Amino acid sequence: MLQKENILIVDDDINILELLQRHLHSLDYHTYKAISVKEAVAILRDTEIDLLITDLKMPEVDGFQLIQFASEHYPNMPKLVVTGYPSIQDALSAIKSGAVDYLVKPFTKEELKQSVLKSLSTKKKRKTATETAETKKYNEIIGESEVIKNVTQIIDRVKDNKATIYISGESGTGKELVARSIHYNGKFSRAPFIAVNCGGIPENLLESELFGYIKGAFTGANDNREGFFQAAEGGTIFLDEIGNASLAVQSRLLRVLQEKEVVKVGARKSEKIDIRVIAATNSNLKEMIAKETFREDLFYRLTVVEIEVPPLRERKEDIPLLADKFLFKYGNEYKDRYITLDTEALALLQRYDWPGNIRELENVIQRAVIMCDRTIGVKDLPDTLKYQIDFPKDSLLSLKEMEKKYIEKVLAATNNNQTKAAEILKIDRKTLRGKTKE
Repeated sequence: MLQKENILIVDDDINILELLQRHLHSLDYHTYKAISVKEAVAILRDTEIDLLITDLKMPEVDGFQLIQFASEHYPNMPKLVVTGYPSIQDALSAIKSGAVDYLVKPFTKEELKQSVLKSLSTKKKRKTATETAETKKYNEIIGESEVIKNVTQIIDRVKDNKATIYISGESGTGKELVARSIHYNGKFSRAPFIAVNCGGIPENLLESELFGYIKGAFTGANDNREGFFQAAEGGTIFLDEIGNASLAVQSRLLRVLQEKEVVKVGARKSEKIDIRVIAATNSNLKEMIAKETFREDLFYRLTVVEIEVPPLRERKEDIPLLADKFLFKYGNEYKDRYITLDTEALALLQRYDWPGNIRELENVIQRAVIMCDRTIGVKDLPDTLKYQIDFPKDSLLSLKEMEKKYIEKVLAATNNNQTKAAEILKIDRKTLRGKTKE
């Protein structure tokens, strides 16, 4: 028996919803109903939908925004628009937003049937084209830039084996997301994924937390305890900020990688383990090797496969997609609706260099959603984005000369607005006036 297609109907008119549902049931389709865009999005996230049928004119969030959201997040799912207020402009806008067809109320059951058949016929074509032409999407890794495609291509190569992987990149670039994508998209996804922040556990506890301990191994060890490595058996352990591990812990890690076994603190016997190790850091491990704070032999054991996660400044074409994700997330959380970003504000986001990377972008969008009404404009963004100042690149200058040049650049960027300049420099106006007099 063929499986029925799932069709989601969205309309704020209960009578229209029931009429559409009766017609579609008689045509042997399975239906879901939503009276708002918020309800529709919740259903889309929890259910595999084959076709979206939506009205355009709805309170709070309209059908155009739902179509745009569905086109970005579910590109293979066809969208069919039904409306009682027909216009050429609306039809064109709906098609541009991603709709396959446009049906005007009132319509007959036969007209609905033909539109549904036409819309569903595009799904298979789109799915085939997407699978052959697009890079696979991995969980929360969002982007279409070449550097991100390179990352996902490596993930595709390593996800089904247990080779040790080292992920490098600046803070806030999403190294843990890459690690989770490797684990949850591979054949070991049903096994545990254990993430350990080596910088967040005190040095004297890290060893026992990683490898476990036996009763009496140290003061407070009142029983035997498994460590994170044992907990990850059969799956993946992600060691974030590996550069923070002490030399003693590094020595034990080397044995784990070489011998595939763990010795609990205080124990004499080793235990065999079957896990994949993924390590990450924003530190320069080669510099640490030169300073003898990181073991060279461990470095080479960790870097069987290396993935470099690019900073946001090197993938600015991905900013609109990332911003849209955060707009939807925080718009629903704080305002109970989808928030938009005007073109000038988006251009400002794309000009900024994002030293805090994706984490900083998310914080900026979160704040802007709180501050705005329905659309985020330049006024809703922090001043640090509006006045981007390049640090003086002159070499071999005194500290005083460097300070002078930088203050001059800040004043020029703010059109001599001393209040704004003082805010950017993180000093008070009186101090700034004194420095300008010097």
